[in-house]
Amino acid sequence: MVCGGFTCSKNALCSLNVVYMLVGLLLIGVAAWGKGYGLVSSIHIIGGVIAVGVFLLLIAVVGLIGSSSPTQTPMLDHATEALKILGGVGLFFSFTEILGVWLAVRYRNQKDPRANPSAFL
Repeated sequence: MVCGGFTCSKNALCSLNVVYMLVGLLLIGVAAWGKGYGLVSSIHIIGGVIAVGVFLLLIAVVGLIGSSSPTQTPMLDHATEALKILGGVGLFFSFTEILGVWLAVRYRNQKDPRANPSAFL
């Protein structure tokens, strides 16, 4: 049987999301196991690993729901609109950052007019 079309893509995405769910659960389990046996003493590391595992698990669940949905055109329309909005926001902050760098380069190493004239900078 030839793999092609929507069925193959759907099955591939579902299996990939199941693998991601397993990896998320594995991260949570390894962090809890490491804390339980005292291998890792830092609560910040344990919390970070558990947070990454929970985040990956949630993303995988949303991906599994999205990949198993038979009607994907409304989701595609919403995704297109969301990417347009997010792209505009990203461009705004990128140009704001470029403006900040330009202002920092332009106005650096200036003397304060109220300072002692014999002082260095």
